Amino acid sequence: MLDKTGIAKRIAQELQDGWYVNLGIGIPTLIANYVPEGLNVVFQSENGILGMGPFPIDGEEDADLINAGKQTITALPGAAIFDSAMSFAMIRGKHIQLTVLGAMEVSDSGDIANWKIPGKMVKGMGGAMDLVASSDNIIVAMMHTNRKGHSKLLKQCSLPLTGVKCVKKIVTNLAVLDVTDQGFRLLERAPGVSVEDIQAATEGRLVIEGDIPEMKI
Repeated sequence: MLDKTGIAKRIAQELQDGWYVNLGIGIPTLIANYVPEGLNVVFQSENGILGMGPFPIDGEEDADLINAGKQTITALPGAAIFDSAMSFAMIRGKHIQLTVLGAMEVSDSGDIANWKIPGKMVKGMGGAMDLVASSDNIIVAMMHTNRKGHSKLLKQCSLPLTGVKCVKKIVTNLAVLDVTDQGFRLLERAPGVSVEDIQAATEGRLVIEGDIPEMKI
């Protein structure tokens, strides 16, 4: 199965030349490190930067240059820094071609829960609400199961929702899946993972058609 870096590398294969891409907190932030060579992609962070680069080398961090997750980042030549009002105008105006988010749960109809676990202190759902309401192309980067081994790909989310029927594709440590009217459609298996492993780890409806190829990372 994949680790977090492997998930980021696989999602990087979904990028297309000329796209503006928003990277959410967690696994998605790693994607900026693995952009395929020759591809021109502009990463946007909702706290107000367009043109994020990979994470800085140790010792070269700039504490004033951070992403939405408060991680230090780099800025590529031509990058722009602006206030969050401008950032959300870009998001709400549908100027972002791809949004990649982490999630605690995703339902087989495309609902996403990624902001609150009841009983735990949180600051609020933040920009994720705007992203899921405005983006037409959302990929979720997540682990297939929680630490107890329970599926996070469900028939129905048990946690408070961030968005309804908005997720288009999911990349986990076990598989790549599309969200369809029939449920999760299995597209690829992680290296060393069988279809049976994925079936056992998926509570929601799982559509399996023909031979399922192994991912190429």
